[in-house]
Amino acid sequence: MRKQKRLTVTALLAALCVLLAAGCGQQESGMELSVCVGGSYSTLDPIYAEDIPSQTVLVHLYENLMRVVADQAGNSNVVNGMAKSVETEKNADGTVTCRFQLRSAKWSDGEKVTAEDFVYAWQRLADPDSHSPYAALLSVVCGYQEARLAKDMSLLQVSAPSDTMFEVTLTGNYDWFLREVCTSPATLPLRQDVVQRLKEAGSADGEAASWWQDPTALVTNGPYVAEELAEGSYLRLAASESYGTSQSSPADLVFQFASTAEEGQALYDEKLVDAVWPLSEERLTELSADEEWSPIPQLGTYAVVYNGAVDPFADRAIRQAFSLAVDRNALAELAGVTAQAAEGLIPPGVPGNGGEDFRTSGGALLDNENYAERCQEARRVLSEAGYSGAGLGELEYLYVEDGNTGAVAQALCRQWKEVLDVQVVPRAVTNQELWTALRSGEYALAGVSLEGAGNDAECFLMDWISDSYDNVAGYESSAYDTLMSIIARASDGTARMGCLHDAEALLLEDYVLTPLYTNGTAWELRENLTGACRDARGWFSFSGVTRKTA
Repeated sequence: MRKQKRLTVTALLAALCVLLAAGCGQQESGMELSVCVGGSYSTLDPIYAEDIPSQTVLVHLYENLMRVVADQAGNSNVVNGMAKSVETEKNADGTVTCRFQLRSAKWSDGEKVTAEDFVYAWQRLADPDSHSPYAALLSVVCGYQEARLAKDMSLLQVSAPSDTMFEVTLTGNYDWFLREVCTSPATLPLRQDVVQRLKEAGSADGEAASWWQDPTALVTNGPYVAEELAEGSYLRLAASESYGTSQSSPADLVFQFASTAEEGQALYDEKLVDAVWPLSEERLTELSADEEWSPIPQLGTYAVVYNGAVDPFADRAIRQAFSLAVDRNALAELAGVTAQAAEGLIPPGVPGNGGEDFRTSGGALLDNENYAERCQEARRVLSEAGYSGAGLGELEYLYVEDGNTGAVAQALCRQWKEVLDVQVVPRAVTNQELWTALRSGEYALAGVSLEGAGNDAECFLMDWISDSYDNVAGYESSAYDTLMSIIARASDGTARMGCLHDAEALLLEDYVLTPLYTNGTAWELRENLTGACRDARGWFSFSGVTRKTA
């Protein structure tokens, strides 16, 4: 293969690392930080961790190729983690090879961290038998589709040419690969021998416990090791002696578990924890009374997804009528104090060109102001397509009961009845039942929280490519596929961003889905502390927390 271009990036963001190190004090002897980020973790297996508590614990126990840290202003930045340097090479066929030179590091049992640990972890993530919800993160890696179809993970183009070199070949130029994939909890390294040993130990005990069940038995490569677990109460982490690089503080990190936001808020108010998320509805309401306050955008959009592969939603006119009949403002009001009517699929907070917000630069693609006119248009579209609302029969709307989604589902079905005379029955299901229905195509329409795997517009749009595993709407558009292919290979940032806006507009013009609302969040840290950060994907980093100096 002829090489066209070589770009070497040595010690990525090294200057930022120096600034961060200069701004942090030395580790305070015995400093203990106690935090609450919701309830107890549900899993410590990286490829299955979907909830914030699980992901937050994992990024303190393990270290990825890149890591997220807080800068002096409290913003999150990506710096080198296990990767000492990164070299990228554009190949003649348009693929891009990334070579990660690993720093010298040890696992908590003293064994050397090697590139094979990343190969094992990434192959395990991509394996269809693993059924990981984050497998699609690796869909940009060459051989991903072939490996899954053949169930042969050696086809996935990740390799370890040496103990200290991890190599990945991508299908195109993905600006967000280092920032999003290489910092994700799902791509954390794992020792194959440790996972196997812990699985065998569980089998020998005659128990069905998962290999990660005892966190104190885990072998990890991050800044902390698990020291003590009190089921349902707290998990204590201690600074790892094997981490191999300096860290500021704290020496001990305690995760307190709270089953509700109100319980977590009480822990913070009583000064039993120094950081808390999520905030109670009462606290959010109190904060929202300040006109200068605004919630942190969450990386997701709650939307109605139509099954375009079956009647009646195979007809674009039906999807259009249903979409026009939705009053997003009313639904957002029901959704909660931090919710706002969606203006597109891409939520606020996703970066656009030149650091500008993607949603701001793209403008509103959805009309949230002229509901009466839209209702008239919805009836006209339905009639001109040769349908009557009653003639569509009774339809079912699936959704997962979470917070206020039940109230939203009831109101949404009433809107369709009042505007189109269509009988839609809302049915609450479990998250597993919802995704089983979506994957199998056994649904008509469903309320789904669409979350990007990374903080980039492409991460929201790539799911709807014709052959994507996550294209649960059955959407097929050669124009859309072509746009997404151009985006994957774009070298000009401005042109790429323009294509991303065009792709979002096309998706909405085809009424593949109807965005309803986006949500915000907030968290609190004691005023005398600094160095904590929240990743846009939701999880937190506390390993750099220090006390502020006068």
